[in-house]
Amino acid sequence: MSLVVVEGWLTVGDPARRDALVASTAENQQATREEEPGCVVYCFAADPVRDDLIQVYELWESEEALHAHLQHPNYFAMRELLRDGGLVGADTRKHRVDRTAPVYGPDRTPSGHFD
Repeated sequence: MSLVVVEGWLTVGDPARRDALVASTAENQQATREEEPGCVVYCFAADPVRDDLIQVYELWESEEALHAHLQHPNYFAMRELLRDGGLVGADTRKHRVDRTAPVYGPDRTPSGHFD
């Protein structure tokens, strides 16, 4: 089975509301991590460079785990929180990961290669 990454971004119409919106999702993020089988990472975080941007990063153990999440009450609760938070744009994508490797080797040298 392949890991599945969901990555994306959300923009808010009023940047002054962004941090409060992200904070309002913390309980849901925690519930998703703790309650949903196959959830490795579930993070909606304020972008440190753009004050209207929320970064989305999720990591799931399988397509089935992601699909189950998309039917789970936590997913619908998050959608409601975000919808009511003044979003004006969004884009998310899913990716199957066929290979993983550490960035740093035993000698602590970084590499972008998988061999």
